[in-house]
Amino acid sequence: MVTLAVFGTLLCFLLSNMPVVIAIGLTAVIYFIGLGAGSFLYMLPNRMYYGTTGFTLLAIPFFILAGNLMNVGGITKKIFAFAKALVGHIPGGLGQVNIMASVIFSGMSGSAVADAAGLGQIEHKAMVDDGYEPVVSATLVAASSCIGPVIPPSIPFVLFGSITGVSVARLFMAGFLPGILMSAGLMIALAIMAKRYHYPTAPHMAPLRELWRTFKEAFWCLLAPVIIIGGIMSGFFTPTEASVVVTLYALILGFVYKDLKVKDLPGIIFSTITQSAGLLFIMAAANFFGWLVIYKKMPDGIIEALVNMGASQNAVLWIVIAIILVMGCFLDGNAIFMITLPIFMPIISTFRIDAINFGVVMTLLIMIGNLTPPVGMCLFAVDSFAKVGVMALGKKMLPYLAVILAITIFIAFTPQISLFLPNLLMGAM
Repeated sequence: MVTLAVFGTLLCFLLSNMPVVIAIGLTAVIYFIGLGAGSFLYMLPNRMYYGTTGFTLLAIPFFILAGNLMNVGGITKKIFAFAKALVGHIPGGLGQVNIMASVIFSGMSGSAVADAAGLGQIEHKAMVDDGYEPVVSATLVAASSCIGPVIPPSIPFVLFGSITGVSVARLFMAGFLPGILMSAGLMIALAIMAKRYHYPTAPHMAPLRELWRTFKEAFWCLLAPVIIIGGIMSGFFTPTEASVVVTLYALILGFVYKDLKVKDLPGIIFSTITQSAGLLFIMAAANFFGWLVIYKKMPDGIIEALVNMGASQNAVLWIVIAIILVMGCFLDGNAIFMITLPIFMPIISTFRIDAINFGVVMTLLIMIGNLTPPVGMCLFAVDSFAKVGVMALGKKMLPYLAVILAITIFIAFTPQISLFLPNLLMGAM
């Protein structure tokens, strides 16, 4: 009963448009006092501080900074030009370019919103100029931007690892094949719709000369994912250190390409600070909320109920998928991680669900949440420049959501796919 009351209160606060960080923190304070444990509140500052001081969390502001530098430093334009030469002739034309560019960009930023807000503006303008309806173009931009946090590096994987203690390096490796499956599924869905709705498509493949020229211009951009993943796999640096490496790399490329100016840096840094502070503030409040969850032993009650029901491993997965899909319609993905993981992790351990594959599935589900109204963060990011309406985007998004959901379910019940590369390259655990 206490568990239902706590989450019912939290949901009411969230539906009243209360800021997420206040809703999470206030719920914890109310129930500590209500349960006669008000003396625990003296630990509030300590728990909030502790929730944001993990070494792994240093990766988050640096990956955000890297994405912001790339969007200003001309890297996104070169990636788009190469992707256009590579796949612009496939049915769907610039829509396919959109998806391929997101796959390449995902190897550097790890953020769906960074992809949507930066690369997305270039993609949207090009597609509209080529004859795409604005709402169709904007929908593709939003859908493809969610590839970024699945293919490494990934801010959600860093967040998941920091909360659960799961290896971030293994999570990075585990996300690669699901991310490729996700992008392939989106490309197939687009090709089918392109033929049905006659989307603009290049009449023939780009000449090899054009492909070679764009490849040379984008070469140093394309090298970034190789440096990141290669460095992590070789043990040369950790995922956290990789975030610093990619930030320095993006900074150098921006100056080399002469698209980044010194006068741009204060604005980029300030934007990074505000984005990072917002996320870390949520983490701070959520750490105190997590302490309430542990204090009341909420996972124990849920585990006992599931065991008494005779729930199987598959049934638990279906329950988790349903819960996250519903929460994704109303909450930011970072908040979902903070609220649910203290509950979910003991449950998946009891039912012998692999934590690495679970992290990938959680991230895919949160990406679906980014694409569903009324609180789809990628929809808001794209609508900020497309101006087509969030609900219109949500309606057009349905075919792509169906593809991503099907792949998510497939990954959830076929963990060998996401675990193949970590086990191959880092050894089975």
